[in-house]
Amino acid sequence: MKITVIGAGAGIGLQTVIQALERGHTVKALSTDTSAIPDHHLLTKINGSATITADLKQALKDSDAVLITVGTKNKKATTLFSDIAKALITATAELNFLSPVLIITGFGSGESKNYLSFFMRTVIRLFLKEQYSNKTLMEELIVNSTVNWEIIRPGMLTNGPLTQSYQVLPQLKKGMKVGKISRAAVAHFLVTEAENTRFLRQYVTLTT
Repeated sequence: MKITVIGAGAGIGLQTVIQALERGHTVKALSTDTSAIPDHHLLTKINGSATITADLKQALKDSDAVLITVGTKNKKATTLFSDIAKALITATAELNFLSPVLIITGFGSGESKNYLSFFMRTVIRLFLKEQYSNKTLMEELIVNSTVNWEIIRPGMLTNGPLTQSYQVLPQLKKGMKVGKISRAAVAHFLVTEAENTRFLRQYVTLTT
C-alpha cells in the first residue's frame, strides 16, 4: 500500500518509514530535514513542513494512509501541533482526502490527563505543560473536522528495541497503568494499524 509519514526525519517517524519499507510498502516521507532517512527504491523524500498546506497536499495525494508523527524538543509555548491540525484540515478538504489519518499526540493530552500517574502528571506539569496543552488543541481541531482520524497516545517514549508485546488500550479506565514504550514499538503499531485499521475515530493508548 501507499503510506505517507509526516515528521519522518527522526524518532517515531524515522522508525515508521524504515518498518513500512521493510514490509514492502511504498512510502512518502515528509520532513524539514530528510537527510537521516536511508534511500530506498520504494521511498520518496519530500523536504517540507507539516504546517504548510501545499507541502501536506503533495505528501497526501494518492496515499492509502497517513501517519503523523511530528514531535518537538521545544518545551516553551508552541502552536506547532495546532498549526499542523489546521493545515491538515485544509489539505484534506481541498483534496477531498478520505483515507485514514493516524496522529500521534501523547498520553496526557485531552481527557487522558485525568488518568496520569502522579509521576507523569508532575513531569508534564513541570516540563511539558505547553506541549500537551497544544496537543490537546490539536486533538480537538481534528476530532471536530472531516478528517478520517485516529488519535494515538503513547506513554513515555524510549529508544528501546522493537517489541510486539506492547498494549493497545482503546478505553480510558480508572487505575490504568501507562508507562514507557519504545519509539520502535509505536512505529510497529502505526504500520500495522495502517495495514488494517481497527480504531478509526477512536483514541488509543499505547504502553508496554
